[in-house]
Amino acid sequence: MNYPLLFSPMKINQLIIKNRGVMTAMGVGLANEDGTASEKSLAYFAERAKGGIGLIITEYTRINEKDGVVSGKQLSMASAKHVKAFKKVADAVHQEGAKIFVQLHHPGRQNVPVFPALWPIGNKLAKVIPGYWKLFYKIMGKQNRSTINDPKMVRFMNKYMPPLKAPSNVPAGLGFSPFGNQRIEPLKIEEIKHLINEFVDAAERVKASGADGVELHAGHGYLLCQFLSPYTNIRTDQYGGSLENRTRIIKEIISGVRTRCGKDFPISVRLTVDEFYEKIGYPEIGIKLPEGVRLAKAIERYGADAINVTIANSDTQALISEPVSYPAGWRQDLVRAVKEAVSIPVIAVGVIRTPEQAEEILASGTQDFIGLARPMLADSQWMKKAKKGESDLISRCISCLVCQECYEENMTKGQPSKCAVNPRACHETGFPLENIRDGKRRKVVIVGAGPAGLTAARELAQRDFDVTVLEKENSAGGQVKLAEAPPLKEKIAWSYIDLEKQAVHAGAEILYRTEATKAKIAAYHPHAVFIGTGAFAFKPGIPGADQDFVYTTTPILEKKLVFSNKRIVVVGSGMTGLETSEMLVEQKNQVTIIEMAENIAPGAFAPNVWDVTERLKKGGVKYMTGRRLVSINDHTVTTVQKNNVREIIAADAVILSLGVKSHNKLAKELMETLPNVKIIGDAVKPGRIADAIHSGFQKARAL
Repeated sequence: MNYPLLFSPMKINQLIIKNRGVMTAMGVGLANEDGTASEKSLAYFAERAKGGIGLIITEYTRINEKDGVVSGKQLSMASAKHVKAFKKVADAVHQEGAKIFVQLHHPGRQNVPVFPALWPIGNKLAKVIPGYWKLFYKIMGKQNRSTINDPKMVRFMNKYMPPLKAPSNVPAGLGFSPFGNQRIEPLKIEEIKHLINEFVDAAERVKASGADGVELHAGHGYLLCQFLSPYTNIRTDQYGGSLENRTRIIKEIISGVRTRCGKDFPISVRLTVDEFYEKIGYPEIGIKLPEGVRLAKAIERYGADAINVTIANSDTQALISEPVSYPAGWRQDLVRAVKEAVSIPVIAVGVIRTPEQAEEILASGTQDFIGLARPMLADSQWMKKAKKGESDLISRCISCLVCQECYEENMTKGQPSKCAVNPRACHETGFPLENIRDGKRRKVVIVGAGPAGLTAARELAQRDFDVTVLEKENSAGGQVKLAEAPPLKEKIAWSYIDLEKQAVHAGAEILYRTEATKAKIAAYHPHAVFIGTGAFAFKPGIPGADQDFVYTTTPILEKKLVFSNKRIVVVGSGMTGLETSEMLVEQKNQVTIIEMAENIAPGAFAPNVWDVTERLKKGGVKYMTGRRLVSINDHTVTTVQKNNVREIIAADAVILSLGVKSHNKLAKELMETLPNVKIIGDAVKPGRIADAIHSGFQKARAL
């Protein structure tokens, strides 16, 4: 299929973008600690330019090295040294025919004092203390999302670290925000003027680097968005109150950039047009769409060349990068409202996953450029494959949020983000895009057509190994077939659907309904064998767990067992337990979830948890946390709390969601007789889709 609109050129200001694909900003953590672009940064951006994207917008890039620092390995445009380093990136992107904007950013209230307080000092210490950053990450890497709101940590930061700067003393902390409990100091007029000048200085450096334009980050609840929102801006001076006053800072930044960089230098503004506070129970506060449209019109009047439509802030974080349940193109009504109100180009993301969908959106006139953020992590060659008519070979983003989750986790570890379906993302320097064809048709047998096995099959076939996959079921997927079963999780299946197509396209043979045995594998006389036999849910040794009304989640997810109007106790509130509970609620059952930890879904990523629990609320699900299951009796379960209080709960059925065990019996048999046996995926250690795909990739590349 051709995509004439997607591959048609369009201008932003006077700059011609060769097509309508825009890689929008994503924090990935590839810069050096001092904010200079690294070799990893260069490889990451250059590969996506080579992949055919028309315009790249960098991750949020700080404008100073003090209160603007929001993440360790974040790009910076705070000084001349950043210009020289980024010029290499801009040149590499231009060499591949793409354009690049730098997104300029200040966090305001959405920050942790540790970064602005310690990072500037750290960069000075690193010059005189060998191995400083290694030591820093070793100590700070133990911190996580919950640590920053631990009362002891809060007291420490508030006592010894400067307060965060923001338009008004309105701390974050509603909904999902991890930034609550931080001291806020409202900006003085002279400080606002200084910040405006820092934005303009940074834009001038961007131009000096050879980059093609800038984007002002006025979205996602960061500083400029805080000025725009009537919730976070309660000032009574010329920078607060009316819409004109709240937008004044952006007006003055744009004016300054025009004066310094010229009338033809493109300026995009990423704008939150709806903060969606109603989604977390506060319908009366924040920017709502009508106000967002007025903001867009004002920003156009001030001289912006494009509006990059976005939504939400840290309080409503789950909507910035939507969880798996959100349908493709769900933001189109929001984007259309802005497009109808302005005459400058409109860029927008919104679960856009295929070239066919992108072409339909462009044909509808809703937006001018297709924002591809996570899709560019999942497949750097997205645009190139579309242009070649190979859209069926694109690795589609499955909206699992691993990228966002691990980016947050890795901020204090010195590691970059990662993508579940693309192990090369943010590791481009370590793994070439094109496989070296060194297999010499040597035979490799892979057992299991789950994501680990299919990834290994694709990689090895691309290397010219002779690959045969043996799968006992009649289709691919493995354990992912269970993961895709709960409501609204259909996108998860793309992980193996896309891998299967890519493996076959690369030359792998997949034999379904074929049970792998030691003798069958030996008959191939394989150079190597990869074992991806997955894992299985188990019943722990709890008294009564062997009764006939006690099940694991597997038969529920396989839809081999259906209940209706029953009292069901689900033990374990991880994502599998929650999602199985959702299936049971849809079947009109009364569900009680028992969890030993004090909180539901301990360790799971908050936006994913919220996505499911919001729907569970409607089904009247009861949560009993801080309870340990001690026994299952005659249609009852007995739990005990930390204070030894015992409870007995009636149950028509009990569903145990207490983990899985590796299925690796065959691997042990083969390792006794074959020299080159590799165990991959859940057969090594049960994990998530990302773990399985990365495992298959790494061992296939290492063979």
